[in-house]
Amino acid sequence: MASNTPFTLKWGIMATGWIAETFTQDLLTNPATTRDVHDVRHEVVAAASSSSKQRAEEFLVKIKAPSSAKAYASYRELVADPKIDIIYVATPHSHHFQNAMLALEAGKNVLCEKALTVTASQAHKLVQKAKEKNVFFMEAVWTRYQPISIKVRELIQSGAIGTVYRVVADLSVGNDKPDGTVSFPDTNRMVNPDLAGGALLDLGIYSLTWVFQTMYHLQKEKEKPKVVAAVQKYHTGADEATSIIVQWPQHKSQGIALTSLRLATGVDNENTAGPAIRIQGSGGEIHVTGPAYRPLQYKVIRSDAGGKMETVDFSIPKDPERDWGHGMFWEADECARCIRDGKKESESLPWEESLVIMAVMEEALKQGGVTYPDLITTDVFDAQSPLNTGKR
Repeated sequence: MASNTPFTLKWGIMATGWIAETFTQDLLTNPATTRDVHDVRHEVVAAASSSSKQRAEEFLVKIKAPSSAKAYASYRELVADPKIDIIYVATPHSHHFQNAMLALEAGKNVLCEKALTVTASQAHKLVQKAKEKNVFFMEAVWTRYQPISIKVRELIQSGAIGTVYRVVADLSVGNDKPDGTVSFPDTNRMVNPDLAGGALLDLGIYSLTWVFQTMYHLQKEKEKPKVVAAVQKYHTGADEATSIIVQWPQHKSQGIALTSLRLATGVDNENTAGPAIRIQGSGGEIHVTGPAYRPLQYKVIRSDAGGKMETVDFSIPKDPERDWGHGMFWEADECARCIRDGKKESESLPWEESLVIMAVMEEALKQGGVTYPDLITTDVFDAQSPLNTGKR
């Protein structure tokens, strides 16, 4: 007989920046009252900062974590906590390989922020370690688990717009300045090569997410994509704009993924410029309104609809008690269900698909001549790496 008690997943939060705050506050919302989820729930057990215990304590206070949550002054202490079921890696993607490997080596389940790593080799090593340790491992591409993404995939699978042959997706931000620079300082993670900065790994992965989840993910027989990229390098050496064409010749399909730090997807932030994602099939199109990371509307245009268009809107539920809801809780729920059910990877974003997308991004950056320091591209794990200890 099934239990009426929801499965509780106990989290350890690695890092204390903005993305960690946002995700953890979503964890702390009430699943039942916020999003009508009654089978799983979440508990924040601890958080760690690599700089100081005080910073971790301040983080827990800021997000209104339960008083039982512990603060750690090192990632090593966090992954050693026996009460933690899963580690959320919320560090910059330059640090992901070393940080995620630290948690996997400790036998922890891991949800690692996107982009999964800096190189394809690093991603392969993490998947191999997850297999070796027999633990759950997932890239935190939250967009995949939002109801709008699930519905769009269902529409495509139902044949609502025929066979999908082309997808164009864009996530760009308008930060161009008259002096030829962008508004991010050179030390900012968006443009700093030491932090694997650049448009592609931070923003363009969302464009690729839509290309892949609407095409490659739905292929019955997976076909390795061909990749052609155009990359504009910033003066720091990071990419300021990247355009990628991925082609699946056997499926007669192509995807175009765009990203830029100079030109915004929506010039007026009102979506007047049109859809951020255009999914084109033999019998119609689906237009998804931006931003690509958290869209709230799609439109279906069928070739036989006589000019009529179906518009469907979505919303992000909020916890009335906490006055919070961002949309990251759905990926957390997926982690809980997978771990509860003994699954080691998510069907919505399998390891193999994360690896293929990482290989596409690596190839695009290679074609554009973008390189990163050895410290963040090595695929050799080092528990004492400054990326793990915070020491320089």
